[in-house]
Amino acid sequence: MPDAVADLWQSLPVMAQDIAWFVLLLLPALVVGIAVLAGYRPFALVGAMLWRFRWTSLLFVALIAVSVGIGVGLIAQERGLRQGTARAADKFDLIVTAPGSEVTMMMAAVYLQPVDAPLLSGAVYNEIAAHDRVSLAAPIAFGDSYRGAPVIGTTADFVSHLSGDLATGRLFAAHGEAVIGARVALDIGDSFEPAHGAGPAAEEGAHAGAAYSVVGRMRPSGSPWDKAILVPVEAVWAVHGLPDGHGPQRDGALGPPFDADYFPGAPAILVRAEELWANYALRSDFTRADTMAFFPGAVLAQLHSLLGDVRQVMSVMAIVTQVLVTAGVLAGLVILTRLFSRRLALLRALGAPRRFVFAVVWSYAAALIGAGAALGIGVGVAATAIISRIVTARTDILVRASLDWPELHLVAGFVSLTVLLALVPAFIALNRPVAPELRA
Repeated sequence: MPDAVADLWQSLPVMAQDIAWFVLLLLPALVVGIAVLAGYRPFALVGAMLWRFRWTSLLFVALIAVSVGIGVGLIAQERGLRQGTARAADKFDLIVTAPGSEVTMMMAAVYLQPVDAPLLSGAVYNEIAAHDRVSLAAPIAFGDSYRGAPVIGTTADFVSHLSGDLATGRLFAAHGEAVIGARVALDIGDSFEPAHGAGPAAEEGAHAGAAYSVVGRMRPSGSPWDKAILVPVEAVWAVHGLPDGHGPQRDGALGPPFDADYFPGAPAILVRAEELWANYALRSDFTRADTMAFFPGAVLAQLHSLLGDVRQVMSVMAIVTQVLVTAGVLAGLVILTRLFSRRLALLRALGAPRRFVFAVVWSYAAALIGAGAALGIGVGVAATAIISRIVTARTDILVRASLDWPELHLVAGFVSLTVLLALVPAFIALNRPVAPELRA
């Protein structure tokens, strides 16, 4: 029987599984509600109480909504960041660098984080470019910047691979030309001088006289390359007083083939093969003592597995935080019941069954919890949009996070748990003596 149930569950569409989980997580709240309200209809009285203490009730609803909204917003953001980082690495099939940390070199070559890295020689580059399975081998040279935008030396083929057709303009065709990312604050025809280094340590004026003119703009990619400036790798070498990668016979040329004797080196090489299986063969061929080949997607998968553990911790923390907030709200409800304890005592004195009074207090608390959770979903949508903008601005990775079924499951579990906790103030209100409350 368990195997049959498992097979039936696996045969359901994903949407059906998500809906089923949502209903199952809400089921305890529904069962408790049916049990408490069986035979009674306290809704008119509860509505009157909500209106009588509307400002206090709104405060409690707002506290629950903020707790739920922030919790689900942060969890949705983790998924959005995961998708954004994966999308940013789509164009980077295989990266070859000098041996070292795959994570560090991925952050440098894919996400353009400043790093000091050893260089690959011209002989290594030519070996990669000449491989019969390689369709693209593009050197990536970094180290300069302009007003915070990294200046990357590479080839025109790499620009075409990264952007496809340019949004405007054309590819660079001379040492002094540049193609800018979609979010770089320059226009076609503008000229600029790069600074040596990046960030606060950038040396302005270190490359005085080495000006570039913008001739093209790439399409948006949702990655840090949207804020990058791409120039011929030969120009990057030249401004640092190095050979331009070509011998005297090709002086002033751009792009491959390069002369190994005049190749100053590149910290990373993007490698692409036409067939997927060939990338695995290339990784095996160039993972050796003097080179390191890795798939950025595989490295990301390892980081995402770690983020998966973090997500679980965040989920637990979100639930605990929401339960603590709700426990505080329920403690406030215990105090709030003192405000209408005389009314409850009057009901009991008039002959109202104890269960009816219990149902009134529980329904009042459940209404606050339900309204707070529903409003919290709206707060979560707004929080997710705001956090996404902040993360995108800080990381240059386009993050499009939105609430999905996992967040709704979290809210459903939260509602069921807190509705069960709402039985406590109802029990406390029910056990107060009638006569002293009436005299009060």
